[in-house]
Amino acid sequence: MNSELRDLYQDVILSHYRQPKNWGDLPDSNANAEGFNPLCGDRISVFLRVKDGVLEDIRVNGCGCAISCASASMMTEAVKGKSVEEAEVVFEQFHRLVIEGEAQEDDDSELSALAGVHEHPVRIKCATLAWHTLRAALRNEKQVSTE
Repeated sequence: MNSELRDLYQDVILSHYRQPKNWGDLPDSNANAEGFNPLCGDRISVFLRVKDGVLEDIRVNGCGCAISCASASMMTEAVKGKSVEEAEVVFEQFHRLVIEGEAQEDDDSELSALAGVHEHPVRIKCATLAWHTLRAALRNEKQVSTE
């Protein structure tokens, strides 16, 4: 990856970390889950409002490192307004991205900024915590831990 692209990706991650999207509580949520990474202490809560199989709204709340918080913010943007099935597909695509570093050919989303995480295995759990917590909420599981 050239340094110009790496700088752009760092800017995207830092922007989402400093000004996260869809951050806070969702009082009228009808699905939620808690996530915890015991290795680094990241904690995240995901709140969903699902109606007729569609994620009408999503909020995240918690504390963690820049990668964890930025990934959570980007996740909310990526799945908001999608069906539960579409959100599961986005989860799988993101998981492949951070585990294998493989982006979809047509993926021009900000999520690709996290592709480099696969080169740092210890950071993968930070990047995927919110996503596993989202999946738990979608499946009505109340808690997830990425041990």
